Amino acid sequence: MPPTIAIVGRPNVGKSTLFNRLTGKRAALVSDVPGLTRDRREGEARIGGHAVRLIDTAGLEEAAPGSIAARMRAQSEAAIAGADLVLFVLDARDGVVPADAAFARMVRNWGRPAVLIANKCEGRAGSEGFYDAYRLGLGEPIAISAEHGEGLADLVAAMVGALGLQCVRKRKDEDAAEPNEKDGAAAAYPIRLAIVGRPNIGKSTLVNALLGEERMITGPEPGLTRDAVAIDFGWGGRPVRLIDTAGLRRKARVTESAEKLAAGDAVRAIRFAEVVVLVIDAEHPFEHQDLTIGALVAEEGRALVVAVNKWDLVADKPKRLNELRATSEEKLAQVAGVSLVAVSALAGLGLERLMREVVRSYEIWNRRVPTGDLNRWLGEALARHAAPAAKGRRVKVRFMTQASSRPPTFVAFCARAEALPRAYLRYLTNSLRQAFDLPGVPIRIKLRRGDNPFAPRRR
Repeated sequence: MPPTIAIVGRPNVGKSTLFNRLTGKRAALVSDVPGLTRDRREGEARIGGHAVRLIDTAGLEEAAPGSIAARMRAQSEAAIAGADLVLFVLDARDGVVPADAAFARMVRNWGRPAVLIANKCEGRAGSEGFYDAYRLGLGEPIAISAEHGEGLADLVAAMVGALGLQCVRKRKDEDAAEPNEKDGAAAAYPIRLAIVGRPNIGKSTLVNALLGEERMITGPEPGLTRDAVAIDFGWGGRPVRLIDTAGLRRKARVTESAEKLAAGDAVRAIRFAEVVVLVIDAEHPFEHQDLTIGALVAEEGRALVVAVNKWDLVADKPKRLNELRATSEEKLAQVAGVSLVAVSALAGLGLERLMREVVRSYEIWNRRVPTGDLNRWLGEALARHAAPAAKGRRVKVRFMTQASSRPPTFVAFCARAEALPRAYLRYLTNSLRQAFDLPGVPIRIKLRRGDNPFAPRRR
């Protein structure tokens, strides 16, 4: 297992910028707004030729028990407890403030190897704070600028030395030796699963219940989650990359810059997911925003599973479930047959069935239909309901094949494709879904104009 490195420090000292710089990805949200990071974010990086696991943490602050800041600090302390190395970051332009001294003492008490980083040292503004950092008792500070990438070579050398490793050069054939999902190793790759929904609906509580630990900050306050945090875990021997996201509200209600960044990160998580679990409230289901999020998932071509949370508060459960299924068929027609799973994130109920439906939806999303079976179905569908005539001439659908999966995408070749009505296309989509058992995933049928065999060919 690769070494774990935790990045800690006060809010707004550049921890997330350093995390992005070391991982080579813009994974963590970065802004001038202090306290933007609240949950632990993990990422993979190569330091001196060695694979390591980086953890970006919330800013360390003095806080009253039970407050949001106190819960953030508990997450940061958990990251320090499980780390092999701690990167303590301070803002060289601010110098050493009393909070830096207090938290440096805490890091020393944990007994973990630590590297002291004086960030924002570009120019002369940070020189005084750099020399002041010696008094923290964490060794010689490393002067860097995470934003501009300065001083990273010295930082890598210090990290490798603190871990007791040696810098090695990456072989040219190392990338080629790594498994490729297209080469048949798909089973070793995790299912990318995003948990989405309105604010304060229980997404983070559901994530904690699936993981079996208090990994995400939870509470009655809406908007606690900001980053789209990815966590790897296993379920029934199947690797899963679970992504907790910020609550999505209507655009008109999003005014704060932090919430705008969080909403953009949540939408990006949907785009890169394979299966999306839409969490709705059992007492207030399928509100306008729920349907908007569901439509976005379908538009992005992701498989969808609906988790009806707070099911323990429902009185007449069978009646309620039948009503919800009828509503979903009506209002989420673009993913007809979507799985509805009743869960209680707080009580840990329904989690096994939820994950079974996630795996099932993932397999449907990847399914391919043989061309022979597809065209036999097409003949039967056309016989039951022929394509309507346009301007006195009937539109003929001659042939169909599956172009790709993820989501299932089909190409139909027909004369005068532009004249085929949308209503008839919906008929073909619904019939195709029923014939080949493709519930809960968007189906795309693209029309291509077939060549006229009697038309003169170009030479």
